[in-house]
Order: sequence, then structure tokens, then C-alpha cells
Amino acid sequence: MKPNPKLVMIAALEREIRPLVKGWNAVEREHEGRRFRFYEGGDRVLVCAGIGFQPARRAAEAAIALYQPARIQSVGFAGALLPNVKVGEVFIPAIVINGKDNSRSETGVGEGKLLSFDSVVGVVQKSKLAEAYGAQAVDMEAAAVALAAHAHQMEFSAVKAISDEVGFEMPPMDHFISPEGGFQTGRFIAFSAIRPWLWTSLAHLAANTSRATRSLCAYLKDQQEGKARDFSESKASFASSK
Repeated sequence: MKPNPKLVMIAALEREIRPLVKGWNAVEREHEGRRFRFYEGGDRVLVCAGIGFQPARRAAEAAIALYQPARIQSVGFAGALLPNVKVGEVFIPAIVINGKDNSRSETGVGEGKLLSFDSVVGVVQKSKLAEAYGAQAVDMEAAAVALAAHAHQMEFSAVKAISDEVGFEMPPMDHFISPEGGFQTGRFIAFSAIRPWLWTSLAHLAANTSRATRSLCAYLKDQQEGKARDFSESKASFASSK
């Protein structure tokens, strides 16, 4: 392990970042009685926290304690809150909003606002959140990573790939997220198998998340190689409602 990496990245699930960490060194480490799998690649470390606020906060605290990085970054998927924000776009928000208390964290880079909310949101709720918070996209983890960073007086940023557009109705996935942040895939497959009206949306979601993964990992690889910009290629999409 290379000590004191330049950057630690906190993702939710491995499927979001699998192409990026292919070939990286996987290490199991323990912090406060919990085990985490860290991927070490050069001056970068990545950990998959699980879905949601508390898993992200725990993983961020573990990563900071074990690696003492220079910076910490929330990476992964986000849902669009505006019609002009499209699947596969990479979003680097200037502000991350905590939906629990409306607190805001500035990243010092990027454009627009990312809202961290405590559940998977549907079409109707997306419109309400966009109006209430003036945000362009929503996730479930970035604000937790920001809190950990600020508690340790560290630089924080976020990189999110859009995995569902504002008009896409997400399948009922909340009930299949475990308290530890894992997604209970087997239970969800069994649930969906007898509900054929979900199959089309699930196929679309699979295609969308695959596209988001490719975009995210390509950006993060460029970031590691010093090629990436601090702004999205389509930053006007994210600045339009500020």
C-alpha cells in the first residue's frame, strides 16, 4: 500500500466503478469493528460504502482514518432533476445540499447543485425536489462524504454520472436496500420476476446504468491521468436553474 494517497473516492456499489478498479490492488481492512474493501491504484484509493447516508459516512470515516488522504471525493450515480440533464452526462457539482437539514457544502469546482436525499425518488418527487432546492441532480451519499471531509478539515468534491432522467420512474427499490447499505439483488429479482409490468423499465435502467458506469469510469481515469476537466462537458445543463 502506498501511504497517504492523494485522493480517496467513496462510491456506493462496486458495479458503478468496476471498470475503473480493474487491476487495482484489493485490500480488506477493518475500522471500528467493520470490514471494508479498499481498491488501491497509484495515488488513489476507492472504497464501496453501500447505498445511503450512514454507510457513506462510515466508509468515509474509515478511509480517512486508515489512509489519511489529501482529498476525499464522492463518486457514483445520480438521478436527473431537470429535463435537460441526460443519462451518461458527468456532473461535477459546485454545491452539495444535505436534504436532511438543508446544509450546503461548496466543492470549489464544477457547476450546479447536487441534492443528497434519503430515499430513491420517483418522477413526481423529482419535480418537487428540483423546485424546492434548485438542484440539477440527486443522489443518496455525497452530503455524508462532505460531512466527513469537513469534520477532518479536508478538501471535498463530487463526481456523479447521470443514471436516470427526470421522466424515468424508478422501480420500487427502497425495500431492497439493507441497513448496511447493500442491495439485496436476489430478493429484488424474485420480486420483479412475477411483475412483468416492471420488465421494460428494468431493461431501460440496466442500459442507463451501464452507460453511466462507462462515462463515470472514463472521467475518473482521465482525472487520475491529469486529463479531466473540473467541469462537465455539458456544464450548461447543470447551470441552467441556478
